[in-house]
Amino acid sequence: MSAQRPDQLSDPSAKSSDLSQRALLWIVASGFFMQTLDTTIVNTALPAMAHSLGEPVLNMHPVVVAYTLTMASLTPASGWLADRFGTRKMYFATILVFVIGSILCATAHTLPQLLAARVVQGIGGSMLLPVGRLAVLRSVPGAQYIAALASISIAGQLGPVVGPVLGGWLVESLSWHWIFLINVPIGTVGMLAVLRFLPNDLLPAAPRFDVLGCALLSGCMVAFSLALDVPFDDNRGAWSAALFMLAALTVWLYWLHARRHERPLFRLGLFGEPNFSIGLAGNLVCRIGFSAVPFLLPLLLQVRLGYSPLHAGLVLLPAAIAGTIAKPWIAPLVKRYGYDNFLLVNTILVGGSIVSFALITPDWPIALGIAQLSVFGAANSMQFAAMNSVTLKGLNKDDAGSGNSLFSMVQMLAIGLGVTIGGTLVNLFKDPSGAATSFSFQITFVIVGVITLVSAWVFRKMDPRYFR
Repeated sequence: MSAQRPDQLSDPSAKSSDLSQRALLWIVASGFFMQTLDTTIVNTALPAMAHSLGEPVLNMHPVVVAYTLTMASLTPASGWLADRFGTRKMYFATILVFVIGSILCATAHTLPQLLAARVVQGIGGSMLLPVGRLAVLRSVPGAQYIAALASISIAGQLGPVVGPVLGGWLVESLSWHWIFLINVPIGTVGMLAVLRFLPNDLLPAAPRFDVLGCALLSGCMVAFSLALDVPFDDNRGAWSAALFMLAALTVWLYWLHARRHERPLFRLGLFGEPNFSIGLAGNLVCRIGFSAVPFLLPLLLQVRLGYSPLHAGLVLLPAAIAGTIAKPWIAPLVKRYGYDNFLLVNTILVGGSIVSFALITPDWPIALGIAQLSVFGAANSMQFAAMNSVTLKGLNKDDAGSGNSLFSMVQMLAIGLGVTIGGTLVNLFKDPSGAATSFSFQITFVIVGVITLVSAWVFRKMDPRYFR
């Protein structure tokens, strides 16, 4: 890299451009932090929210699902909206909708009101990262783009670490309403920064967006999630079966639609790449299992073991810290043992550690609990990276963007499904009085752990030549 001349170093326009780039990275990183924070901060606050709203705590999991499912449904539209209206306008609107949704969440007086508000918040949250990432791509030179994305990703990793602890602290010190209200000052500063620093990009006319394709896939995700959430008592099995059939119908209709559409949301050729399809299925199955854990553990600790919200949030810290420490191990381990062997062993570790949470009781040694959470956090962190890489690795340049968008949808869908399945299972095995028992949590941890273990079998179906 050549040295800069003194006149370049003192050039006001160069300094202004550098300041704008740094501000842009801070804006996008803050948005990503808010998105990931609100995925996890709610978990430790659910018992307090249930008490305030007069709802059974086992009925509160839709608060998490409504947010993640909305994000999964609308993520594919984010790129087109940014092209159509410009990244500056869209990012400002995205933060504004997110802040409005947060205010509506904090002022909700009933569970239906809170769920509707979480949908509004999810509409904004679905576009915080994709539109922000696009703004960085258009404003940061290619040589600096990878470093810029790496700095943004750090903010995303902090969200799940800070979320449970911050949520617990806010509930104890103030009230559960503040887990949403903290987004208001952050979002307000973000909107002002967008108007000040983001370029007002004027783009040519964007290509037509596949609205019907997006609606069909979104309908499939919603129907499938609701089908799993329907109680199996009170003769509601027929309603659940109807929702499963609706989900299957929308998939079939999308297949017919994509065959005829010139520019479908996701072209069918994507699914013809076997390793991508199998990797996508493995990701979905695996993530369902370990996405249930951040929801189930705070609930178990507070409802059954009597922990305070803050204490429950602090207990989850070992998993987050171990996950951060384990990240540098991924590349050397994959290089030495190969993706196939690494995914087999690591998936067993993740699934086994989830099953082991069934052993947690009031008398369980704290040191053993920390060890369990550390193993889960480290294996979980490495599983994320390995699954992401192995799923997208074989896509060609033309399919990389579309495949990554579909992969993002599946990731968000899996979080919602994990919470839905976890909440449904705890409800299914509750005692006759309607209270969650130790057994209901134990059997739930075993089942979601086994679901994760099944993904090891799915990953073994991938072409061995792909791992060379």
